Amino acid sequence: MVSIQNITKSYDGILALDSISLEIKRGELFGFIGPDGAGKTSLFRILTTLLLPNSGSASLAGLDLVIDYKQIRLLLGYMPGKFSLYQDLSIEENLEFFASVFGTTLEKNYDLIRDIYVQIEPFKERRAGQLSGGMKQKLALCCALIHKPEILILDEPTTGVDAVSRQEFWHMLKTLQKSGITIMVSTPYMDEANLCDRIALIQSGKILATDSPSVLTQRFPKKLYAIRSATMHRLLTALREYEFTESAYAFGEFIHYTDRRENLDNVELSNFLVGNNLESIEIKDAESTIEDVFIRKLA
Repeated sequence: MVSIQNITKSYDGILALDSISLEIKRGELFGFIGPDGAGKTSLFRILTTLLLPNSGSASLAGLDLVIDYKQIRLLLGYMPGKFSLYQDLSIEENLEFFASVFGTTLEKNYDLIRDIYVQIEPFKERRAGQLSGGMKQKLALCCALIHKPEILILDEPTTGVDAVSRQEFWHMLKTLQKSGITIMVSTPYMDEANLCDRIALIQSGKILATDSPSVLTQRFPKKLYAIRSATMHRLLTALREYEFTESAYAFGEFIHYTDRRENLDNVELSNFLVGNNLESIEIKDAESTIEDVFIRKLA
């Protein structure tokens, strides 16, 4: 459905995308996972024909990104990271406007947006600028869907909204996927990676790894441990000075740790930490997460 071949983009000599290549299947929910500045927005703007790459090529539904840009725009739904609808127009007026741009009507494609729109329909006369973050999110998604696109591209759609709205939004995406829409979504939130069929870990314009979240975590090459003590900052400092430490980094209320040796000697490590005046030490096995995979790829 989407084929990207060696896409490179730079701004005033600063490389934003470094020879990106990947394939996205029809009907897939594909996630781009990475921090701000990783290159996610630049890639999405290229795929939505808003920017030209410096080199490389891409095709969407068999259409060339540059030659067939007008046809591509008709089959795309795009939700940019920043709320970009008309703030002075009401919910209903925004939807009617975007429907008219694509030569359709709200009534004609109502079935596609019904489950989302019913949540904001009671406020349809309210101006978009007066909506909460979650309601703006739902309106923007409705506007991106109103012309029944084949491909939906969402740039960090859950940034800045509350946890409940984030959960609701991903439920909506899963429902939309069942209708056959190919969905590409970017996010800085590692926990959202597990909601995608496949993901690409991206940093500094490079793809670090691509696969399903479960495969990426299963391939984590080292035994992972979670360690904590009464003084976490001192614990992290001590672990980084331990001669057998391969990696140690803060992870919630624990330090995630890997050892240079094949098997960790818990007693020896505990004695080392006690010798560094640490108390209430807990060492246990840990399951690797996408965040662990990402941190290891950066090392």
